[in-house]
Amino acid sequence: MRLWIKYLFGIVLGIAVALLLPTDAPAVSASITTLQELFVRFGRYTLVPLLLFGVANAAYKLRSTKMIVRTGVWTAGVIVGSTLIVTLVGLASILLVVLPRIPITGEKVTDVASIDIRSLVMQLLPYSSFEAAAGGAFLLPVFLFAGLIGIGCATDETASKPVIAFIQSAYRLFYSLMSFFVEWLSVGMIAVAAFWMMSAKPAFAAGTFLPLTIVLLVDFVLIVCVLYPVLLRLVCKDHRPWHVLYASLCPVLAAFFSGDTNLALQVNWRHGRESLGVHSRVGGVTFPLFSVFGRGGAALTCVICFVVVLRSYSPIGLKLFDVLWIFVMSFALSFALGGIPAGAPYVLLTVLCTAYSRGFDSSYLLLRSAAPIFCSFAAAIDAASAVFGSYVVGVKTQRIEHIDVKHYL
Repeated sequence: MRLWIKYLFGIVLGIAVALLLPTDAPAVSASITTLQELFVRFGRYTLVPLLLFGVANAAYKLRSTKMIVRTGVWTAGVIVGSTLIVTLVGLASILLVVLPRIPITGEKVTDVASIDIRSLVMQLLPYSSFEAAAGGAFLLPVFLFAGLIGIGCATDETASKPVIAFIQSAYRLFYSLMSFFVEWLSVGMIAVAAFWMMSAKPAFAAGTFLPLTIVLLVDFVLIVCVLYPVLLRLVCKDHRPWHVLYASLCPVLAAFFSGDTNLALQVNWRHGRESLGVHSRVGGVTFPLFSVFGRGGAALTCVICFVVVLRSYSPIGLKLFDVLWIFVMSFALSFALGGIPAGAPYVLLTVLCTAYSRGFDSSYLLLRSAAPIFCSFAAAIDAASAVFGSYVVGVKTQRIEHIDVKHYL
């Protein structure tokens, strides 16, 4: 059975569980929440060691074949380009479609989320390099540490032969372990989907956020099913762009219902290698970097939600300066969301509302109950961007082996 079918089956069961059980009961709610957290931890359990040895192996191979600069340039270009395109789609859609106003509530501000860029920068260089592998949320320190190891091995291959053999053996081991965890995560998707449905049920019941959900769904379909395949056809001269869309089904499902980019990273990594044939030296770099920096979905949802909030508070139309400010802030701050694998769009929305001020400091509270919905769309778009983007880099660096669709996971 295809992996995406297993995930879909688990998701359907999870939604059914959430609809049939009395999730308002504290015992049921607590049980679903505990199981969801347990399986999210299960899904991310092997991520850091896989990243450590996978990136080190990729960096060594890229450096020894003199492909590190070309791969890095293409990866950076695709990440920035996809984020720009996705953010522009979100801005255009919300300017063209005027959604109904959301009723103002008297909810009070409690804790205000923020993006601490200084803290993120400090984490890149901890006092001990081994501390880089201690965290499980912000993956860039692990990436940098592993990259330095791989590049260092390539500078003196003779002296580093034992280390290289160990890195490659460890990578194969943790990749096999990751494959096992990704396979059995399909069972865990029952709890993950049940928790998502339980969290999103109040928003669906109110009906207030249905227009917003429809806009996000249309944007998702437009980007993933139309724009990305067309761009793939133009950039890579690929006459079968739909096979990449097919390969992204499982990562998109995992990302949408978990809302966790780190959990989706391993699913992306496996499908990129075993379905699309992206070489480990490319996928070991592109997929982690997309997980950290490729957060165009968060920028898109933030743009849409912020404009909805402004229009709900004020009937006055948006000025050109406001439109440009919203676009630039959402686009720029999306690259600083690497330390927030889950819930990043709501954090970004909070930051924008606080920075915009003018009496809108706490206006993000209007969309608190809808956060599970728009955070899911953001994660799904980001997962698809990682699959399509890594495929483009693999084609452009000629580090890809095309696999017949019937052999996909």
